Amino acid sequence: MNISLSLMRPFRILNRILSTDFQRNTLLQVTWTLLRVVAGVCMIHNGLDKLSDIEGFSAAYVEVIGLPFPIFFSYVAAFTELLASPLLAIGLLTRPAALGLLGTMLVAIYHHILVAGFNIPYLELPAIYTSIFIFFLINGAGKFSVDNLLLTWVTKMIVMRTQRRLELLETTYTASSSDEEKAIDING
Repeated sequence: MNISLSLMRPFRILNRILSTDFQRNTLLQVTWTLLRVVAGVCMIHNGLDKLSDIEGFSAAYVEVIGLPFPIFFSYVAAFTELLASPLLAIGLLTRPAALGLLGTMLVAIYHHILVAGFNIPYLELPAIYTSIFIFFLINGAGKFSVDNLLLTWVTKMIVMRTQRRLELLETTYTASSSDEEKAIDING
């Protein structure tokens, strides 16, 4: 296996996690950022509400859908929302954050369908959040995000390292070529 290919594998994984397929349209990127920030900031209170009455949340939501260890899963939901929401808002590890938040919304939708049936007023907010989190899970954070800054920095570091290696290789090749020419002159 080529060593340079094996060294690039972690970068490809990081690139897939952090990169975004975005156009250079600034207005599109501003609205993309606005959606991400508003959704992230608005979700924080959900985690705080759960923590303020964890037993009440557990009894009203988690036990009703039949999950084992309802207090544990209530804390998981609360901390997922408390940790992933700010990450989404600033655009850091956006896809994993969106995946965690998507999980909490899918459970919320399941709960509402189980308790109230297919009743749109109960499903409206979790469905909107679900759509937003699916969007960011698929598309990433956008241009104005920490993910994009990290990816730009990592890419520059890899390019600089590759350039240094090429320069070293060229210097080594040039030195070895002149040694061979000297050997030919001596023998010739």
